[in-house]
Amino acid sequence: MARNRKRRGRPISGILLLNKPGGITSNRALQNIKWLYKAAKAGHTGSLDPLATGMLPICLGEATKFSQYLLDADKTYRVTGLLGVKTDSSDSEGQIIEQRPVTISEQDLIDSLDGFRGEIMQTPSMFSALKVDGQPLYKLAREGKTIERKARPVTIYKLDCIDTSFPYFSLEVTCSKGTYIRNLVEDIGEALGCGAHVTILERLSVGGFESDQMFDMDSLEAITDIEALDKLLLPVDTAVRKYPKLTLSEDSAYYIQHGQTVQPDFDLESATDIDQEALDNQLYRLFDQNEQFIGLGHINEDGMLAPKRLVAQE
Repeated sequence: MARNRKRRGRPISGILLLNKPGGITSNRALQNIKWLYKAAKAGHTGSLDPLATGMLPICLGEATKFSQYLLDADKTYRVTGLLGVKTDSSDSEGQIIEQRPVTISEQDLIDSLDGFRGEIMQTPSMFSALKVDGQPLYKLAREGKTIERKARPVTIYKLDCIDTSFPYFSLEVTCSKGTYIRNLVEDIGEALGCGAHVTILERLSVGGFESDQMFDMDSLEAITDIEALDKLLLPVDTAVRKYPKLTLSEDSAYYIQHGQTVQPDFDLESATDIDQEALDNQLYRLFDQNEQFIGLGHINEDGMLAPKRLVAQE
């Protein structure tokens, strides 16, 4: 009979907003943080390329159950592109495949951005982390393979030119999940007739978390007191903070935590300070009478409050 394997690490839960340094993969950054916290379980919420820096939310313990909500969140980037040069990976880590003269003006660049705001179609790069049949595209690309990729819709909410020092230019972009900034820069270069690729990429925010909440890897590694590290973690429920908060009675919390539905004992019309999307989804952050987060609940088709995703109880 197989023995139960004891999980290594401690059951610490929370969210760390890491300022990922350049030159390492998101997975390497994740493993570094997991080791620092001696955490039993950890996951990140959306890869950044090795070239890229900036916000990489790391979910520890029970927070990993809600990482998808950060994966699906809108994100803001600052990116610098180089006009006149295309690479196979659409960034400076790739091989140059084409060079063209740059004869455009600053106004040409600014005008071209109009065509990339709102909902646009993007074809994922072969050097993206998108998986096809379980295999990341970038691994196939490194093997010299190219497969057909379907264009898919993404939304660019904000696209501003913040600097032009031709042949370089810098943009600030707020976009929906699944947007590839390298593709965006390359497509802008094609629209201008000269091509372009990314030289610097920084993620500024994820789902409303701002850059001043991030911690650098070096500063984290300099902290020797693990309790001090723990104090840097955000509560688990901040991953889903856009949803209305609902504090349950003792009985309702008990039944929800045991997988049962309860009669909603709140006024659905009263949550006027929550955005309409959150209300339409009818998801709620559930807290017990002691203000402890117990998970997410939703209103089912019978009008009952049902558990959707719960945190483990100590």
